[in-house]
Amino acid sequence: KQQGIPQVDFMAMNKGMIDAFTNSPNAKMTVQQSQEFLNEYIGSLMAIKAQAAKEAGQKWLTENGKRSGVVTTASGLQYEVVKAGTGPKPKATDQVTVHYHGTLTNGEVFDSSVQRGEPIAFGLDQVIKGWTEGITYFKEGGSGLLLVPAHLGYGNNDVRGIPGGSVLIFEVKLI
Repeated sequence: KQQGIPQVDFMAMNKGMIDAFTNSPNAKMTVQQSQEFLNEYIGSLMAIKAQAAKEAGQKWLTENGKRSGVVTTASGLQYEVVKAGTGPKPKATDQVTVHYHGTLTNGEVFDSSVQRGEPIAFGLDQVIKGWTEGITYFKEGGSGLLLVPAHLGYGNNDVRGIPGGSVLIFEVKLI
């Protein structure tokens, strides 16, 4: 159910479990075949769910891109400088220290250095493409928003509570 399987034929599932536990010679599938089937089935469900999320996310980004101050780059990334910094802009290969608050378009928080009370340092070439590109638009000491489409985030994959196909919203401060 947590994997998104909408319904189960419990009689067939029960028969399969009995066949597996008793090593029945009349089993409909081998263990390997059943695992392959399940992986393929769950993968197709995730792809359908991710596609719906991507379409909703693209609609959201289109509307968001109309807001004053929002810049949409050639890659589809959106950013908004809220407070201009006075230091240098980092390059995509630099190490940076940031404070951030990450949410989905529905406002659900998925990660936040702000909530943990501690900024984080990392190499810009070691994170999602949206961060690698996006942070380079801010000057040291500046803050703003990064609005990351799925193809610059985690794509179709469900990652740490982030549904596949999701737009990621980051409030960032470049320290």
